[in-house]
Amino acid sequence: MSTQKIVTPSAESLAASARAAKKGGLPPVHLWNPPFCGDLDMRIARDGTWFYLGTPIGRVELVKLFSTILRKDGDKYFLVTPVEKVGITVDDAPFVAVDFNPVGDGLEFETNVGDRMVAGPDHPIRVERDPQTGEPSPYVLVRANLEALIDRKSFYRLVEIGEHAEHDGAKWFGLRSRDVFFPIIPSGELE
Repeated sequence: MSTQKIVTPSAESLAASARAAKKGGLPPVHLWNPPFCGDLDMRIARDGTWFYLGTPIGRVELVKLFSTILRKDGDKYFLVTPVEKVGITVDDAPFVAVDFNPVGDGLEFETNVGDRMVAGPDHPIRVERDPQTGEPSPYVLVRANLEALIDRKSFYRLVEIGEHAEHDGAKWFGLRSRDVFFPIIPSGELE
């Protein structure tokens, strides 16, 4: 008979493990391969609000802590510690880019949880368009398969500084950061 105690994951146990693993910088979740412990009733809404058991998580520091142990494997999202891996639901992207500023030859984005990245080869910008309405949904890669939805006000500001350029043999309207052109929409669709 085994004396190993079966632990049921909870937000509290994950937070405690994340605090223990976080020592200056992001925990190395890509190196951890704990057993899958099931799904947790945690959801990240399209606007970046985190919910636990259907209630918004009001403590910003707790949301920031959870964001450091977030990982995407395939199309699924997980909170990962050295000893637990639990599935969570993400409505769209796990982060929201709430602002950006020009920095040198790049565009530096900031997310709702305080991550900062400069768009470029390692942090590309992409835009998906709704097939029915044509409405754009712009994203920037934050880290390791985790994207931020660029909020509307930031996207409008980005459009103001956009440019037309050749891309894959056609003229596109898009953005440039770190000498990389990120297409948004074919130029012909703007005329």
